[in-house]
Amino acid sequence: MKLFRRLSYLLALTPLFLSGAAMAEGLDELPQDIQQSLYNKDMLDPQQPIGPSAYRDWKAKRSPPWTIGYASSYAGNTWRAMAMDRLQNEIIPKWKALGLLKDVIITQSNLKDAVQIQQIRQLVDQGVDAIIVCCSNPTALNQSVKYAYDKGVPVFSFTGYLTSPYAVNSSNNYQLGGYQVGKALTDQLGGTGNVLVVEGIPGTSGSDSQDRGMKAGLAAAPGVKIVGDVAGMWTDQIGQAEVQKWLATHPGQLDGIVVQSAAELGVLRALQQSGRKMVPITIGGESGALCYWRKNPDYLKESYQLWPPGDDIELIWNIMMRTLQGQGPKIQSVLVNSVKFTYDDVKARLDENCDENSDKWQNVGIDKWGGTTYLDQFFLRPADPEKYKP
Repeated sequence: MKLFRRLSYLLALTPLFLSGAAMAEGLDELPQDIQQSLYNKDMLDPQQPIGPSAYRDWKAKRSPPWTIGYASSYAGNTWRAMAMDRLQNEIIPKWKALGLLKDVIITQSNLKDAVQIQQIRQLVDQGVDAIIVCCSNPTALNQSVKYAYDKGVPVFSFTGYLTSPYAVNSSNNYQLGGYQVGKALTDQLGGTGNVLVVEGIPGTSGSDSQDRGMKAGLAAAPGVKIVGDVAGMWTDQIGQAEVQKWLATHPGQLDGIVVQSAAELGVLRALQQSGRKMVPITIGGESGALCYWRKNPDYLKESYQLWPPGDDIELIWNIMMRTLQGQGPKIQSVLVNSVKFTYDDVKARLDENCDENSDKWQNVGIDKWGGTTYLDQFFLRPADPEKYKP
């Protein structure tokens, strides 16, 4: 009887021992330079999931070719269009030719959480092998992610995180990236001036993380004052309209605008049409806005690309394929660093006859945005996913 009670006591303690072991998994398994540069708690969204992945010892229940669901939350901006272009014209044909992909089923929820939740459940019930989501509310989808997990279907979130322990996330470290953008503008202004902040879609993790980082970057210079805050919704037309309204009702001094892509081209147009002097506007990856800089060399000193659309979707795709193959992601969130553009970089990418109205994007290339060697460091059993033989 004593032995039975002793065994029961030890079994009761087992989850505690396992949780202690789990603390040594995931983040601690990454190289020190990655831990220090991208997962430093002082420059990381406090809600960013960085625990050990639920898929460390997981493998797809079916052999390829696999069917993938893409539960997109929005299709109304240039970024989403460019991500979809990479998916449909490059990624899908490539992986079908490799014999690892059967089909991709795409849904759109138009920023309605309830619709996206329903679509995720429908994709699971249709028999997909994995689901990709983008730029969503960090908590609203968690129950549907658990539903998918219980049915053997992993969910992969790119360009923002889900807080569910059953999701795999990939993105730039947006709080750090936002800080880099905000700090670049304060340096451009010499540490003093009035700044308008243009957020993305408030309530999404990518937008909220960037906004927090941008404002911290602006606060690094006591002489910089935030005089306004509007939501551009990551859409040029909305960003232009919101900034036009703000400018019309705030005739005071404005020295700079910090803006989340994809809205900088619209914000640039709003300022041009206002009749005010052209103050510095932070630029991400939109080609039209970068073209304005190309034709006005002294306009900015530097800019940062935080989410190249084609590279972002290819990054999560590669993470998904590795996971389906049983390579075992170490950690819940795979983060990458921003890419800085100088004028020389822009000059090399765009010629002097570039189009200032272009709604295309400048990607940085998947090798610079979580390429094969980089991703190997995030998996327990890394291998080239394109050479997979079931």
